[in-house]
Amino acid sequence: MYDIENYYNAGTIAEAVELLKEHPEARIISGGSDVLIKIREGRLAGSSLVCIRDIKEIQGVTLMDSGDIYIGAGTTFSHITADPVIREYIPVLGEAVDQVGGPQVRNIGTIGGNICNGAVSADSAPTVFSLNAMLRIADGSGGRMVPVKDFYLGPGRVDLHQGDVLTHIVIPAREYQGYRGHYIKYSMRNAMDIATLSCSVVSRVNTEDNILEDVRITFGVAAPVPYRCEETETALKGMEIGEELYRRTEELVRREINPRDSWRASREFRLQIGGEIARRALQCTVESAGGDQS
Repeated sequence: MYDIENYYNAGTIAEAVELLKEHPEARIISGGSDVLIKIREGRLAGSSLVCIRDIKEIQGVTLMDSGDIYIGAGTTFSHITADPVIREYIPVLGEAVDQVGGPQVRNIGTIGGNICNGAVSADSAPTVFSLNAMLRIADGSGGRMVPVKDFYLGPGRVDLHQGDVLTHIVIPAREYQGYRGHYIKYSMRNAMDIATLSCSVVSRVNTEDNILEDVRITFGVAAPVPYRCEETETALKGMEIGEELYRRTEELVRREINPRDSWRASREFRLQIGGEIARRALQCTVESAGGDQS
């Protein structure tokens, strides 16, 4: 049994916004893979819920004429992994969300819920950071677009106000065209476990000159919020592809990230793993772009 005070079902974005404003104590639910667990554990016992599962406007993936990719916040992980637009243009995101939980969770869990939880271990977060995603938020009065890097305010805290509904994750064309990506998740078990540390790398390679033109490196569980290694990125841009680039990546990442000690892993262990998975992820992006590995 779940201790739920009231349950409201929204059929449109506008209706969801209105319900949230009428019932300020209510929480949004879609797949329920996180909210229902918290209710059952007592952390959200007695909550009122606004269900957005039936809102068709926030489901699916659309490639716009501009080249921008709109991902509905209510799109499930399994849909994202299998979607032809994702597979052709940003497969790294499909690969990342395919590491969430097990098949049952991926069939009901949504990317919007994963982001709005504000969990630093969320598998989708490092990749949407590395893709410089924008978040479309409806509020009943025009809404707003928020860079994902500004959305995370702290552990479990995000920039949502009363009546706000995240409707779409937008990947601008300029942020993925010509780029390759790779996501690595390190966890204590091979499946159905949250990340001890994770890293998503997106890069653009000049294969003619064998140069790393651009790179974005984002970690999960290396700071209180998903962390872009901007100092490392700046230092690596323009370097020749080769062993020195990868050695430098390991060294700089370990200087920049600031993981904590926890029962899952020590800070020192996470620093060691961090350098290694950043190196491997970058190598994979370079290889997929056809860069010279010699």
